[in-house]
Amino acid sequence: MNAFTTRRATPADASALVELGRAVSSEPEAWLITEGDWRNVGDERRYLRAVRRSPHAAVFVAENEDGIVGRLSLARDSHPASHHVADLGLMVAAGHRRRGIGRSLLEQAVDWARESEIEKLELHVFPHNEPAIRLYEQFGFEREGLRRDHFRRGGRLVDAVLMAYRVA
Repeated sequence: MNAFTTRRATPADASALVELGRAVSSEPEAWLITEGDWRNVGDERRYLRAVRRSPHAAVFVAENEDGIVGRLSLARDSHPASHHVADLGLMVAAGHRRRGIGRSLLEQAVDWARESEIEKLELHVFPHNEPAIRLYEQFGFEREGLRRDHFRRGGRLVDAVLMAYRVA
């Protein structure tokens, strides 16, 4: 098993994060964004700079000797009535799953949420992504509903399971 560390992403990670995103999104029905929809490296670098300056967003990475193998992004809801909620997105490279990387990144998310006075973390996951759903449920996320035809991926509408974690 490869040892890994987690940390806040920096603009210098842009190229590796774009590469990770494209690799994960190239898996059949694995990710919301398709391979061609990812930001380019310059846009990703600008995004990471903006996130570093914002108290309402964060990006964490997991890395080992292979480089960056996981990413978790968080963004606080901007509406005043739901400002206590943050949206979460998580991806781990195919060859590095089921090694504790996802759980470690989720722990980082909860720490950030507590520091940021976030009360609830939300995410969407495809209903067929049973390994991810299992990870989220084991971590303490609960299913809150099914959003039918919520996303358009590859020209077709797909459902999404809405899950949430109450930050204590």
